[in-house]
Amino acid sequence: MKMSKKVLPNRNSLYKDYKNNFTRWQSTARKLEEQLTKVLAVIPSKIRIVVRIKSFESYYKKYIKLLKNNGSQVQPQINDLIGVRIICSFLEDISTVEELIHRKFKVIEVERKGRGQTIEFAYESTHLLIEISKNERVELQIRTVLQDVWAEAEHELIYKVEFTPFDAPLRRKLAAINASLSMADILFQDIRQYQIKLNGEMGKRRDSFFRKIEDITDAALLKEKAEPKLREKRIKNEDMSKKIKEKRIRKREKFDPGLSMDDLLLEALSAHNDNQFDEAIEIYTRILKMEPDAVVSALIFKHRGMAYFACSDYEKAITDFAESSKLDPKSYKAAYYEGIVCSVLKRYPRALEAFNRSLEINPYQPYCLLRRGQVFFHFDDFAKALGDCEAAISLESFEAAEKFRSLLLEKLKM
Repeated sequence: MKMSKKVLPNRNSLYKDYKNNFTRWQSTARKLEEQLTKVLAVIPSKIRIVVRIKSFESYYKKYIKLLKNNGSQVQPQINDLIGVRIICSFLEDISTVEELIHRKFKVIEVERKGRGQTIEFAYESTHLLIEISKNERVELQIRTVLQDVWAEAEHELIYKVEFTPFDAPLRRKLAAINASLSMADILFQDIRQYQIKLNGEMGKRRDSFFRKIEDITDAALLKEKAEPKLREKRIKNEDMSKKIKEKRIRKREKFDPGLSMDDLLLEALSAHNDNQFDEAIEIYTRILKMEPDAVVSALIFKHRGMAYFACSDYEKAITDFAESSKLDPKSYKAAYYEGIVCSVLKRYPRALEAFNRSLEINPYQPYCLLRRGQVFFHFDDFAKALGDCEAAISLESFEAAEKFRSLLLEKLKM
């Protein structure tokens, strides 16, 4: 029987080709890393990009393996000669990265490793094969930090050694590690989603708080008609409240008395943003009765003070902001808010003291500088007022500061 002869690859010839092309591959890898860095810069969380070129030993082993598996004399195409790992902070980032890459590059193939597999220690990873030139393809591996940790360990424990752990106790240990890492990824994602929601509610609350400050202080100072604006907003808020109130009442009937402190804070912020200030104050008070530590208590006093301010209960607002500052002496915001309410009540000496305290902690506050300048204006110290106003504008140019500067220049007849 005649046996077919296969032409074996020439290792020295392959090594020569490898060395001749290495500099070009390095240049391609650098350009690709720069491109990916720009494309993925829009993702808010940290993304790490690791680019590597296969060593000749790895290249040769892969070449032989592909040649053997293909069973042909056609030169194998090694797609992961330039390899890229994109390591994400959170699970949600993986789909975002994949979408951005689809927009920027020509994706030839998508493989989702580990999904639906029954092997208890298979890791999950998304692999994209992209075309960067006519004859050049690159494999991108997208993983979370924990998926990458598992992939590295798995590679050392399973694929780089001759012995594979078939022993049941060893397999259980590997499965337990993989399950723990997968659960940690899910928990990190849950915490991330909670933070996004919480920060969104806090952002709405701050916007509402500052709008009322502007309506009261800026309009009064610049002799604009503040009352009609406030009345119009109150009517609008009351109309919105009527629509929201019934939903919140129904929700509150199902209110779980065993809610955690974090859940209660989210409920309070949600009520606050829905203009249900009494409910928000009640929940903030409930949290304070749970006797949280000083840092958390300072935060809750600050939030409750803002809710009292929204209700125009200025005395209680001042008390809460002062208590927040006492518990957290480094909180420049609590001191600033205290100064704001004192300014509204025309208690200018105390307002000045609070603004001074806030600016001592953080001197880079354009709005605090503006408000302190307004206090100096009420003391008829127009030179100091202008100094603070100019300092505010140098940090950030905004309409209220520009109007105030015009007023001061007129007063000083400059």
